[in-house]
Amino acid sequence: MLLAIIVVVLAKGGYVRVGPALTCTLFGFTLAATGLAPTINSALASLAGLVASF
Repeated sequence: MLLAIIVVVLAKGGYVRVGPALTCTLFGFTLAATGLAPTINSALASLAGLVASF
């Protein structure tokens, strides 16, 4: 959810156009359906824990 918010803010701010933002979002959904999803989820959870500890 946090990454979705970041993409929306970047698109609204003009840093990323809508087309590339949608492409990245669709790629994320496609990647989530692969066997690599649990590894990515655990890495993001570790990163979020690291950021939250600051």
